[in-house]
Amino acid sequence: MTIQPYLFFNGRCEEALDFYKTALGAKIDMVMRFKENPDKPSPEHMPVDPEKIMHASFTVGGAMVMCSDGMQPGKLNFQGFSLALSVANEAAADKAFSALAKEGTVQMPIGKTFFSPRFGAVADKFGVSWMVMVAS
Repeated sequence: MTIQPYLFFNGRCEEALDFYKTALGAKIDMVMRFKENPDKPSPEHMPVDPEKIMHASFTVGGAMVMCSDGMQPGKLNFQGFSLALSVANEAAADKAFSALAKEGTVQMPIGKTFFSPRFGAVADKFGVSWMVMVAS
């Protein structure tokens, strides 16, 4: 059994993939657009821009994250969870935190804690919450 995060970006998935590639060095594993759906649903059953992303995945370190533009319009609402990003050292933590915080919201400034030499919490520009830490 495996649990993997699956994020829906309401039309901003391609932007998110580019952001995580730049900010975290994510490797884009695959991208499938709605127009590439082999089932070819009728337009009334697929009221989505065919150029939008139906399914994609990216890898950061050894962890895969799946994502999509989704089919629900409206405001993004990532609540009740955070993605924990463990990095090798304090410099890597500062770099990742700074990149994720660009146009985002710092929830807890990065610094020393009782459980890590470097820990911080941030919601990126898409509203996805991240906990960046050096494992001690």
